[in-house]
Amino acid sequence: MSLQQSTSHLDVVIVGAGLSGVGAAYRVQTERPGTSYAILEMRESLGGTWDLFRYPGVRSDSDMYTLGYSFKPWSGDKSLADGASILDYIRETATEFGIDEHITYATKVVAADFDTEASHWRLTLEDTRSGETRELTCGFLYSCAGYYDYDEPHAPSFLGAEDFAGEVVHPQFWPETLDYAGKKVVVIGSGATAVTLVPSMLEGEGAASHVTMLQRTPTWISAVPSKDAKAALIKSVLPAGLAHQVVRAKNIAFSTAVYQFCKRRPESARKLLTGMSAKFLGDEQMVADHFTPTYNPWEQRLCAIPSGDLFVSIKKGEAAVVTDTIERFVPEGILLTSGETLEADIIVTATGLRLKAFGGIEPHVDGERVELSEQYVWNGAMITGVPNFAICIGYTNASWTLRADLTHRLVTKVLGWMESQGHTAVVARPDTELTPQPLLDLASGYVQRSIGSFPRQGDRRPWQVRQNYVLDSITTLRTPLDKALVPVEARERVGA
Repeated sequence: MSLQQSTSHLDVVIVGAGLSGVGAAYRVQTERPGTSYAILEMRESLGGTWDLFRYPGVRSDSDMYTLGYSFKPWSGDKSLADGASILDYIRETATEFGIDEHITYATKVVAADFDTEASHWRLTLEDTRSGETRELTCGFLYSCAGYYDYDEPHAPSFLGAEDFAGEVVHPQFWPETLDYAGKKVVVIGSGATAVTLVPSMLEGEGAASHVTMLQRTPTWISAVPSKDAKAALIKSVLPAGLAHQVVRAKNIAFSTAVYQFCKRRPESARKLLTGMSAKFLGDEQMVADHFTPTYNPWEQRLCAIPSGDLFVSIKKGEAAVVTDTIERFVPEGILLTSGETLEADIIVTATGLRLKAFGGIEPHVDGERVELSEQYVWNGAMITGVPNFAICIGYTNASWTLRADLTHRLVTKVLGWMESQGHTAVVARPDTELTPQPLLDLASGYVQRSIGSFPRQGDRRPWQVRQNYVLDSITTLRTPLDKALVPVEARERVGA
C-alpha cells in the first residue's frame, strides 16, 4: 500500500513495520476502531529486524511463545525460531488482520515537528526510492522503530585491514553470494550474533572447514533446549488457545525467576552457568579461560545457544574459541597481541550494533528541537517535552514483545482518555524532581557507547523503566493518566 497523495491527515502514524509496528497496528484497530492510521516503513518490505538480518543461523534469542503476539499464538515446534520462520509469522499476522493494507513502504520520516496551535504533528516524508518529499499531519506519532541503527553497525577500524588477502563481511550486511564452503573463518565477537554464526557456518554441504570465535572478553552463555518439551505436552492435551496462554505464562514465570536469581544471587548464578558449560564441554579449564566473564550474569544480556550447538561444535574440533586482542590484520589472517596468527579466508566482524534513538527521528516542537537526553520517559512510553508522542522499547531481560504489547495498549488507553477529556494534545510531566538514570541498565558496550543521547528514566514509578513483566502487567495499564499527562495549550512551552 502507499498513502494516497490526497491523504494529508491521520489520527495515528506508526513508524516501523517490524514485529512491534504490526503489533501496535493490531491494538490500534481493535481497541480504537474507527481510528485512521498508517504504518510508515523506510524499507521496501515488512519484518524489520527479521527481514534485514540474513546471516547464517539468524534466530530469536527469546522463546517464541513470549516473543510472538498474545493474540496470534505461535504454532511452530521450535522455541527459538529461525529468522525466516519469524518473518513468515509477522507477514501472516499482518495479512490475517488486514494490517498490510495500512503499510506504506520506502517512506522515511525525515522531519517531525509538533504544532501546539494546531495540536498535530507535521511530518516530512521522503520516498527512499525517488528522493521526493511530501508532508503529512497526524494527531499522534508512535515510534516502533526500535533503538538500533540499521544503516550503520558498530564497525571499529582494524590496523592493516587493507592487507588482508581474504574477504571481510559484517553480519548486518551479509552478502547473499558469500561462499565459505571449505574455508577457514574467524568470527570477531562474543555476543548473540557470534555464538549463532559459529555453529551455523559449520552446517550442511556448504560448511566452512573450521570457524574460530575470537573474543576480547567472554560472554555469559547458556545452553537451552531448541524445542520446549513441556510446551509440546501442554499443547497436546489442551485446546490451542488455552495451551498458548498456559505455555506463555510458564515461560514468563521461568524467565522472570532466572533473571531475579541472577541479580539476587550472582555467585550462585556464576557457579550454575559455568557448571552447565563444563558439563557440555567436558573441560573446566576451557570454561575458566573462555566462558567465565568478569561481570555477573545479566549485567549484560545472557546469550542462549539452542541444544548447546556452539559447545557441540567446539567439542567436535570443528570450532574453536580464542580470547585475545587484535594487534593487526595480516595477509593470511589476524595477528594477535599474544603473537599468535589466526589464519582465515574470511573474517566476520560481529562487533555489535549501534544504538539510534527512534529510527533517527529528531522531534521538534513549534520548530525547536527537543534535546532528548534531557527528557524523561513515562511508563516506558511517553517522553517529557514531546506532546502526543510515544516510543516502543522492549525488555532487555525477556522477550521484547512483552513490554511492546503493554505499551501498545497503554497508547490506545491514552488516546481514549484524551478523547473523553476533550484534550487534543497532552505531554508527560513529573510533579516533582526526578533523579536521572540511564534508560537501559546494561553494561554492554553497544549500550554504553550511545545511551547518553537517549531520554532518561527516573528513580521511581511510573518514571522507571522496570525489567519485570509480572509487575508491569499489573501496574502499567492501571497508572492514573491525569497524574502525569497534562494538556498542552497553544504556544505553551512544553519542556520538562
